[in-house]
Amino acid sequence: MGASYYQFCPVAKAMELLDERWTLLIVRELLSGSERFNEVRRGVPRMSPTLLSKRLNQLVRAGVLDKHDDRYVLTPAGEELRPVVEALAVWGVRWIGELGDQDLDPKLLLWDMRRNLTPDALPDGRTVIRFVFPDVPSRNRHWWLVISPGTADVCDADPGHEVSVTVTADLRHLVRIWRGDLTWDAALRSDALRIQGPEPLRRTLPAWFTLSPFATIPRPAR
Repeated sequence: MGASYYQFCPVAKAMELLDERWTLLIVRELLSGSERFNEVRRGVPRMSPTLLSKRLNQLVRAGVLDKHDDRYVLTPAGEELRPVVEALAVWGVRWIGELGDQDLDPKLLLWDMRRNLTPDALPDGRTVIRFVFPDVPSRNRHWWLVISPGTADVCDADPGHEVSVTVTADLRHLVRIWRGDLTWDAALRSDALRIQGPEPLRRTLPAWFTLSPFATIPRPAR
């Protein structure tokens, strides 16, 4: 638990646990289906392993998580945080619209996209999507999403498989598509995004992914 606010207010008591840095993002990852340490870590790539371990242990002690061997499982108390996290996400979409350059992370974006695939729309067999972000420093410019029946993995080094299709876009443009601020069609028409590969794959690739669960949240007029 974090430092006490020394208040009997239930909001204050809840925040003694939940307002410590990274804690709600860890809960977000668990609500999104991650269970193992490395799965959670891939959703918070800028968090140190030591701090992640500390926060997970705090959540276990607080009764938000149970640990079963190498898996972290939300308890009923943890599951009751789902509407809290979802409400924060909706509020963030509606009222915190500006993204700075440091908010853009290709690893986190592709991890999110990887767990929001549309299985029925995917080609048969293994599909390898290569992503190129020209605006990103060279060490993080090239990424691969390897999709096989029942599995998908994000790679920051060439996995050695034949590439099925290549997507080239500034990272900000693909983030905007994922968040629902830009459509695939509009990005393709404006040349903000290019897809290279066989025509059937180029045509169907946008349907392989759902968007962020919060992409359809209406934005207020500004």
